[in-house]
Amino acid sequence: MRVLSASSLGALTSAALLLTTGLPAAAATSAHATTGTATTGTAALGTAGAPGAPDRAPRMPGAGSTQSLPLTSLTPSDRGPRTGADGALGLAPRTVKPFSLLGVVWEDADAELTGRVQVRTRTAGTDRWSPWRELDTHSGDAPDHGREEQTGGAARGATAPLWVGPSDGVQVRVERAADAARTDGTARTDSAAEGAAHAGAATGAEAGAAPGALPEGLRLELVDPGDTKAASGAAEPGGETGGAVIPPLTRTETDAEAAARGLGIEFAEGGKHVGPRPGIVTRSGWGANERLRESGYAYGKTVRAAFVHHTAMGNDYRCSQAPSIIRSIYRYHVKSSGWRDIGYNFLVDKCGKIYEGRAGGVTEPVQGAHTYGFNTNTMGVAVLGSFGKSKPSKKALDGVAKLTAWKLGLYGVNARGKTTMTSGGGKYAKGKRVRMNTISGHRDGFNTECPGARLYERLDTIRATAGRLQGR
Repeated sequence: MRVLSASSLGALTSAALLLTTGLPAAAATSAHATTGTATTGTAALGTAGAPGAPDRAPRMPGAGSTQSLPLTSLTPSDRGPRTGADGALGLAPRTVKPFSLLGVVWEDADAELTGRVQVRTRTAGTDRWSPWRELDTHSGDAPDHGREEQTGGAARGATAPLWVGPSDGVQVRVERAADAARTDGTARTDSAAEGAAHAGAATGAEAGAAPGALPEGLRLELVDPGDTKAASGAAEPGGETGGAVIPPLTRTETDAEAAARGLGIEFAEGGKHVGPRPGIVTRSGWGANERLRESGYAYGKTVRAAFVHHTAMGNDYRCSQAPSIIRSIYRYHVKSSGWRDIGYNFLVDKCGKIYEGRAGGVTEPVQGAHTYGFNTNTMGVAVLGSFGKSKPSKKALDGVAKLTAWKLGLYGVNARGKTTMTSGGGKYAKGKRVRMNTISGHRDGFNTECPGARLYERLDTIRATAGRLQGR
């Protein structure tokens, strides 16, 4: 694996904390101190490049694609015996170009899809169809109201994406909440299954309330992640990508990095409670096509809390597939959902490997789109998988603990502590001050079952491990 060395790891300087972007190290103190979009300067360690033109790599072959298929009224034969007789939309079984991830989007980001979305797919090159699976329509991964990604007019409503692996056939059906009687014939992701009660309560469907109409402009998005070799070089033995990795540091080396203060971050007590920096696969490492996202970077003022998510997909992926999954989520968030970049700041696979998410620098307070109402001055960490009924791996838990011990520690935040956040809307009224753990689950900030009951119940373990790594 190609590693981006940070010069002498025992005595880091601000220059050594930059990737080889070809820009002066003095620019490391970028304009991250105010909430908004940075347009000049050099972003910190881990970014794909500087804001503006230098971070735009030429489009590469095999860099992925998206198919967008409008959903139409289903005929009685296409609806099937378990689908409501009226108002159902979808797609009859069809062959399509190869894809690996799918989701359903609609034009109005403020409109709710209160019904049920079911899909089944055909494994590429075979005649094998999957069982029907249900998409999570209440994910809560979204930009806050009033933020640039909402006011720009491009953001759309969207289900959570579902990774299905290489496929070339698809069938879809979408029903209003009142028509979506649950049956044993539907295999749901953990998050979709757990969210059913919440969805019914939110819409009044289970209480017999009048059903709401489906949002306008529903369409199916099919994402091909492309080939990471086109972005990041030769394949890694036993894995898909041989791209760049920010190397881990020991506690002593991390303290030296914090003491240098070369990135303009207010380190607490000279790094006394900063956990050791873990190894992090950069965006180039997982093959991000930097032409997809918007130019520039959006920053908050600090990082006060971390929200832990799951990606509401299956757990049977290979860890070598993680870069493909992340590229697919990235493309879905940007091209299908209309966001400026991938919503999460970091992602962790079941083998415990940590990946840089939204661009702007892994040490910086990058504004994400992960927890509606609490995206400002927080970080979002998504574990690849679904954990409503399945246990997260110890390696994944350790990966989240290492990451939060380090990143929260850079901003003087106790991983075992609590903080008071101001809601931007959603679960809590806009402007309401909410006391929560500095390492919280997505459900703590939004009405969702994410990150799944089995991961949520392990957050205390993550907090304890992160606290120990911080020396608390």
